[in-house]
Amino acid sequence: MFGLILTEEQRIEKAVVSIMAHPKWCAYAGMLMMGKRIVSDDNERYPTACTNGRDEWYGRKFVASLTDAELRFLILHEVCHKMFRHLITWAAIHKINAKKANLACDFVINVLLVDADDGEGFITMTGALTTGCFNVKYRNWDSGQVFHDLPDPIKRDPEDGDGDGGMGKPIQGDGDADDDDAGGSIKNDQPYDGTYPVDDDPSFDDHDWDGAEDMTPDEQRDLAREVDEAVRSGALAAGKMGNGADRNITELLQPQIDYTEYMAEFFTSHVRGKDFGTFKRPNKRYLSAGVYMPSLMSNAIGPVCLAMDMSGSIGQREQSVMLTECGHILSTLKPECVHVLYWDTTVVRAEKYERDELDMMVKSTKPAGGGGTDVRCVPAYLKEHRIKPEATVILTDGHLWGGCGEWGHPTLWVTLDHAGWEADVGKTVHVRACDM
Repeated sequence: MFGLILTEEQRIEKAVVSIMAHPKWCAYAGMLMMGKRIVSDDNERYPTACTNGRDEWYGRKFVASLTDAELRFLILHEVCHKMFRHLITWAAIHKINAKKANLACDFVINVLLVDADDGEGFITMTGALTTGCFNVKYRNWDSGQVFHDLPDPIKRDPEDGDGDGGMGKPIQGDGDADDDDAGGSIKNDQPYDGTYPVDDDPSFDDHDWDGAEDMTPDEQRDLAREVDEAVRSGALAAGKMGNGADRNITELLQPQIDYTEYMAEFFTSHVRGKDFGTFKRPNKRYLSAGVYMPSLMSNAIGPVCLAMDMSGSIGQREQSVMLTECGHILSTLKPECVHVLYWDTTVVRAEKYERDELDMMVKSTKPAGGGGTDVRCVPAYLKEHRIKPEATVILTDGHLWGGCGEWGHPTLWVTLDHAGWEADVGKTVHVRACDM
């Protein structure tokens, strides 16, 4: 038995069991039991490891190259992607720059795991795992913050080096998911700053963003519920072993409003489309005349306004996450059009997206502003330009000059880190920016 050579599947199973039995790491037990774990012989598709936010894939050759401690690190790395719902939460930054989004998520997880191990050596980021996606600068940062801090990915020019350790001439690509072969067109005159390697794919692992995006809204809600249950069961297991839960898991257990679902419900309650008729709700206009006619119903909504607070206290992280969630909701509910207004004391920038342009909103929008905070400029702008949305969502920190203003249509206020504030018009939902 001592001389038995384990298969890669057996090694992964052994690593999972050892993590679940470890007093420091047993809080991840629930997440370790969630989803499928597959070893693949397709080393081109899965050169290292990959997750779609629910299941995990591991390249056989890569697993074989790892020590037991490195393999435990790799498994926990994939589990953290799932636990923090990276592929859904940060879909917006992936659409902006796929390579940087991969790197940003990996930097966050790697520094978290290294800090948690604290030199014990139960998990190690050494050898084959040392790809450069580690920097103590990013301790306690989220993926959005890291994304906006990282320079654009730079790749070696194939004509200027063979990849044997030499730098070659760094070249800069746009980072799109299908840009793997697009290098060489734009020269980067700035010296490489060492933040991460210049390899074509310097990220720690692969992330199946497309697979996550293909999930239906119901599947995403089910996944969120499954993650929450897994986190709670892991924390319970840690408590029974007399060990406190990991700090990151403890924070995930704090009750938060599901603002995505709240916003979906808000929009649904203000449907005004006229796509089809139904006799289940007879048209009251004709009942008095003894005529039984159908009411016009729709799953689509009319024009919608997204008003983004661009005062100095609003950062890129809040913008990225809210645009992701708003884009998802609006594409699901099929609004006639979306007016995006960036404001501080005035409406600094206005954009409009038709129904068939919603998928491009996150990638093409250009936030602007940075002054004070007077939301009254938004309804004034709508009135001046004769824009009549069926509903407006206002993202703000709640520190407003002169009150909330007067609105002639339903409003939903999403406030960041200001739980004690309530708008005096419309509905208010509170979100902690540190949890976004």
